[in-house]
Amino acid sequence: MATLPVFIPLSEAARKYGLDEAYLRQMVERGKIRAAMVAGEMVVSEEEVRKAVVTRKEDLPEYKKYEHLRGNSIWILKAAENYEVPFSTLRGWVKKGYIRIIGQRGKKVLLDEQDVAYCSGIYHQRRGQGKWIFEENGIPYKPKTDILSL
Repeated sequence: MATLPVFIPLSEAARKYGLDEAYLRQMVERGKIRAAMVAGEMVVSEEEVRKAVVTRKEDLPEYKKYEHLRGNSIWILKAAENYEVPFSTLRGWVKKGYIRIIGQRGKKVLLDEQDVAYCSGIYHQRRGQGKWIFEENGIPYKPKTDILSL
């Protein structure tokens, strides 16, 4: 007999695996995690949630090396200058959720500098117009037929 998938409540999955409920809902909406409604409560595939934990950018050594910058705010234009990344590229990463917005001072958008440093580091490793740099969850893109996939 085949093993049936195990589904657990979304809130329990978030607590058990240290994830944000909003992040899990987003993964469900994108079709990355299977979900169902049981007695008015959303349940998610535990196996797929476990895989999502492994692929969080926060768990990567590339991200952890900028730990000293966590919580520091940097203005988006200043970030573009300091990290030598086009303003429009940074704005796109913010829209996609790779870089968190910490706040706003007047019209200035303040970003989490750890996210900016991580993204710019990956960007400078994989330069080139039209190249995929990140997966949907913010981890570096791994091409299937490229030297980077080795």
